[in-house]
Amino acid sequence: MITPRQDAWPISEVARMAGVSSRTLRHYEERGLVSPAFTGTNGYRFYGMDELLRLQRILLLRRLGLGLEEIARILAGQTDEMEALAVHQRWLQEESLRLTHMAEAVQATLEMLMQGGTMDAQELFRGFSENPYEEEARQRWGDARVEASQARLTSLGTDRQRELLQEAQVINTELAACLRAHLAPSDTRVSAAVARHYRWVCAGWTPDRDAYKALGSMYVQDGRFTAFYDREAPGLAAYLSTAIDAWADANL
Repeated sequence: MITPRQDAWPISEVARMAGVSSRTLRHYEERGLVSPAFTGTNGYRFYGMDELLRLQRILLLRRLGLGLEEIARILAGQTDEMEALAVHQRWLQEESLRLTHMAEAVQATLEMLMQGGTMDAQELFRGFSENPYEEEARQRWGDARVEASQARLTSLGTDRQRELLQEAQVINTELAACLRAHLAPSDTRVSAAVARHYRWVCAGWTPDRDAYKALGSMYVQDGRFTAFYDREAPGLAAYLSTAIDAWADANL
């Protein structure tokens, strides 16, 4: 017979500590996310420290807004516990900084209203910024993919995000130079720039051939994207879209 150990906690205690219901824990077990270490003679489920650590990861990913299917995929690919915790820590630090900025903005607004003064309009929204394309992306690719991409980008940290912005500008400048040089979209120099663009996209998500080509089409179909790229060079959005088609067919 199996009896409880001193280093194990019953499901009711785990539910209390984690702030979830026992039903939720059983549901996680049914979905293959986290199973009890063993079942006692009374039929109660018991969880050890390994299971508690896994549950912590699940709850952190849930706080990121990820669905259970996406969490299962992430857990299957994250075998290094220290690395996984480091990713969560970076996200928490970023979120803490964002909330601090929001609190500062609200405090400054309160002081301005009490004193009857004025403040920079931009300062009203420190920490409140959202991606203007998010809702459309959710409709096009689904919540799970968008949320996974957000989590992936957030986990990179501020410095890496800044590097990605700089990389995007370098790529666009190179593509604009290719366009001005009248290079064919299949030219090796253009292909190299598109390969770099694909790696840049993969920082947030990894599209297959059809998805990457659909992204290129959106650069032309969506006037906001077209305006963004064409600011670098007139016709750049269409040029990049065609180059993406050629590169994707040859490499994905």
